[in-house]
Amino acid sequence: MWLKWLPWRFVVRQLARSHGFFDPLLLVSRLQNFAQPSEVAVPIEVLRIGAVLQARGLINSQAIQHNLDWIWPYWVEQQFDPLSCSFIPRAFSLTHINLTQRNWTAVGVPGIEEYPIIDPRGLITPLFDAWSIDAWIIPAQGPPLIPAKENNVEQKMRVQGNLAVETNLVNNSAKLFGLAEMAENEDGFFCRSRWRGSGRSGGWLVLSLRPYNPEGISFIHDITVQPGNSSLKINNRDDLYLRQRPDKLMFSNYRQGDVFHRLFLPEKTERKFECSVGMVTAAAMYRLSSGQEREIIVEVPIKKALRKRNMKADPEQAWRESEKNRSVLEVPDSRIRFLYEAALRTVILHSPDEVFPGPYTYRHFWFRDAAFIVNAMLLCGLPGRSLRAIENFFNHQLPSGYFSSQEGEWDSNGQVLWTILRYCRLTGEDPKQHWLGPIERGAAWIVRKRLTEDVDIPHAGLMPAGFSAEHLGPNNYYYWDDFWSAGGLRAAAELMDSGGHGKGEKYLKEADSLLKSCERSLEFAWKDRVSNDKAIPASPYRRMDSGAIGSLAAGYPLRLWAPDDPRLMDTVEYLFRSCLVNNGFFHDMSHSGINPYLTLHIAQVLLRAGDRRCFQLIRAVAELASSTGQWPEAVHPRTLGGCMGDGQHVWAAAEWIAMLRNCFVREEGGKLILFSGILPEWRETGKRISFGPALTDFGDIFLSLVQSEGKIKAECKGDWRGNPPDLEARLPDMRPQVFAPGRSDLEIKAAQ
Repeated sequence: MWLKWLPWRFVVRQLARSHGFFDPLLLVSRLQNFAQPSEVAVPIEVLRIGAVLQARGLINSQAIQHNLDWIWPYWVEQQFDPLSCSFIPRAFSLTHINLTQRNWTAVGVPGIEEYPIIDPRGLITPLFDAWSIDAWIIPAQGPPLIPAKENNVEQKMRVQGNLAVETNLVNNSAKLFGLAEMAENEDGFFCRSRWRGSGRSGGWLVLSLRPYNPEGISFIHDITVQPGNSSLKINNRDDLYLRQRPDKLMFSNYRQGDVFHRLFLPEKTERKFECSVGMVTAAAMYRLSSGQEREIIVEVPIKKALRKRNMKADPEQAWRESEKNRSVLEVPDSRIRFLYEAALRTVILHSPDEVFPGPYTYRHFWFRDAAFIVNAMLLCGLPGRSLRAIENFFNHQLPSGYFSSQEGEWDSNGQVLWTILRYCRLTGEDPKQHWLGPIERGAAWIVRKRLTEDVDIPHAGLMPAGFSAEHLGPNNYYYWDDFWSAGGLRAAAELMDSGGHGKGEKYLKEADSLLKSCERSLEFAWKDRVSNDKAIPASPYRRMDSGAIGSLAAGYPLRLWAPDDPRLMDTVEYLFRSCLVNNGFFHDMSHSGINPYLTLHIAQVLLRAGDRRCFQLIRAVAELASSTGQWPEAVHPRTLGGCMGDGQHVWAAAEWIAMLRNCFVREEGGKLILFSGILPEWRETGKRISFGPALTDFGDIFLSLVQSEGKIKAECKGDWRGNPPDLEARLPDMRPQVFAPGRSDLEIKAAQ
């Protein structure tokens, strides 16, 4: 107890000043001046991720720039190349972080929480946050084929059978093909990589262990060669098996430099190689005959990968089972179709039980991402997987009723309640009885958390100031939190009534009260505005900026306001006018890049409003996808590489699924709106397009459309849970038409 009486503030200030540092307490107080007072300054999870990135960035700055004769991963080769648009000056930067090429693709098996990742040049990181495997061709004549230094690479995701990533490289003297996947044998799961290489004049296929990954340095302190020279023990922990015995094994430490420069020195006989710095590099070398191809297989056991309940043994069978009854998309555009398949596999892979928004940097659980990802799984016909994720939500509820994945998330309770309602509506099931208690506690928490309405200030009756969605800026009274909370209260009202628990009217009134507080708050926000528009800022205390993207939640996904509400449309107009770069939403705050998933939020609002500009946004997002069908959290506008977050962002994949489903069918005002997002170029080919079976609020539906000889024939086959809903076809540039009662087909005259 006596510790609290010590003059800590005085001691800290004096210690800092005596060493010539800025007063840290004064710095913190000044930082807080940029935000509204909040009970949680910054969620600890965000601080933890940032600290890890910065710590590695500090190590990167010490390891890389003094050793540019090493072979480094693609992102380093680009960021240190003064002629590349990815180049970043180092100057006063204390850390060096991957900010221009944050791209990678995970492979794995449904139900397994371990994700080997592959970078855009085929570098494989088999284990989480660990070392990597690279492959090179050193021909007898001509330049070496080093993937990280090559500009022209073909890489794709294989979405049939087992999930795999293939990488193809060719130069004037050599060829190299790599394939990475997760497989299983009697000992468990492992990352398997196949490498095929050839040199026009012979040479060597080299597999090299690298003490880094797509984020930076990952130490290798020691490597032990096992008897037979076909397996290695790395860091006295990890195993690597070479299914073909190498013709030569070479090693190097930090002081000697990269093993790349020591390949043709005499082979040593030591069985263990160590480096106090943690920068051991190794090379398994395979001789190539002139013009002959050689294949090498490498396997790395995934020790933590345990089989989930009821999981199929064979990875290919596991994938077939996981995709059973899912919605199938048929459109003439092969890239759109591939991106849908890749997105579907991405959300399946990252939802073993908990839902992860990424395989590496974001291999954490957050309700914000989970709500959108679970919604997407429902929209593409995966209710069982969605149910498993929802059941795990309750493990994160505190006795107070707060659904906590990180501190200071005032949107999380609304997102949980909305997601549960989405499940119940789309499956036609009542909420499970053991859900009702947590649902009521979650709704009651929102009611208690709201600020008092009995004051004449802009944030009266709103949720408290908080960090909210971290891409909105410093702590503030964010409308994003309020709209989600109101949507959650409405969801709770319906769930409580349908579950026979009553009290629905109470929470409906609370939702209406919160929305009225939002409307009063907006009047404050608009009072000093020069223009007469009704665009919604991020907070009543913020001018219009890119953070206004969060306020679109009232339109998408929550549908709290009508599709043509002037407040939504004026917000979209502002974002179009001020925040679009190459038809993608450029978010200045935090992300400082083009955001695929936020771009699709705007597109969804436009789709509801019948505004054709949604098409240009959909096309732009498709163009931003990698060749493996993935989006990073944010895209650098010049390099088109990832510049923020995980290099494979599952929320973005989820939004792509939701966008395409809603283009074919969406709920609005108690009826189904069909075909409102069909891109004109899809039907102009004359080929049949279709989607389904898809879950809707009224039952399952299968939709198809074909245009020929000046006529458009639409079909809608529904397996309805009650009376068929009203079905309205709203093809772009066409007059809306209603399906006749009892009819499943509709003929529409093509536009003149």
